[in-house]
Amino acid sequence: MKYIGAHVSASPGVAASPLNASEIGAKAFALFTRNPSRWKSKEISAKETALFKERCAELGYAPSQILPHDSYLINLGSPDKEKLEMSRAAFLDEFRRCEQLGLSMLNFHPGSHLNLVDIDTCIATIAESINMTLDATEGVKAVIESTAGQGSNLGYSFEQIAAIIEQVEDKERIGVCIDTCHTFAAGYDLATPEGYEATWQEFDRVIGLNYLSGMHVNDSKKGRNSRVDRHAPLGEGELGKDFFSMLVNDPRTDNIPLILETPDVARWPEEIAWLYSEIKSGK
Repeated sequence: MKYIGAHVSASPGVAASPLNASEIGAKAFALFTRNPSRWKSKEISAKETALFKERCAELGYAPSQILPHDSYLINLGSPDKEKLEMSRAAFLDEFRRCEQLGLSMLNFHPGSHLNLVDIDTCIATIAESINMTLDATEGVKAVIESTAGQGSNLGYSFEQIAAIIEQVEDKERIGVCIDTCHTFAAGYDLATPEGYEATWQEFDRVIGLNYLSGMHVNDSKKGRNSRVDRHAPLGEGELGKDFFSMLVNDPRTDNIPLILETPDVARWPEEIAWLYSEIKSGK
């Protein structure tokens, strides 16, 4: 089963997100459970929580089809002690919100060294941050998002992601979200059939396909190995339409949320419908 959707609005409250997903024909969705550009947000009320769960149940969204995203401010590998403490506190709050909503995953960017510490030190700090949060919570998986490698951001190579996972103590509660734009921009050849297959084989060899927990489905405005994170509408970037057809017909992407973050929100219903139309009979 393919669960294709998009990162929908959670305004005026998280209970709006399953409705917004249903309206665009999504079978999966992502959301922010709090303001992504603030360190602190108001708590989710018991009423809002109950309504969110009720609507998810009514509309057929299981926790495995929902991939919430954490705040953009969080840097779990920050070399600045104060910012690291703030990031860890916010990350823990994100996990507790997921627990409250009955969600089973939280997607996040791993972190940045800010050119102040070496990569290995930053990776160790990221893993320590994850371990601390997993120890303090239950039932929610930490899902590392692949990055484009802009600036000092880590997580752009499969080896870096594998190094983080290696240092996470609870392997049952760690996963990976491959962002197609980011991974292509980081240098992986997803645009050709040969490169596509080689990339997945490398992912399995270095990380393990068992860790694949979700995907962000975006075309890329910039070329392979550009290290630039610029999403494009499906089929209108450097990846091209054939890539997305390969993706939705690949059994390796079954039963995980495939989330659009393409730039034109008005086109999401059309893009979701097109992806489903590309699935060949029997897939």
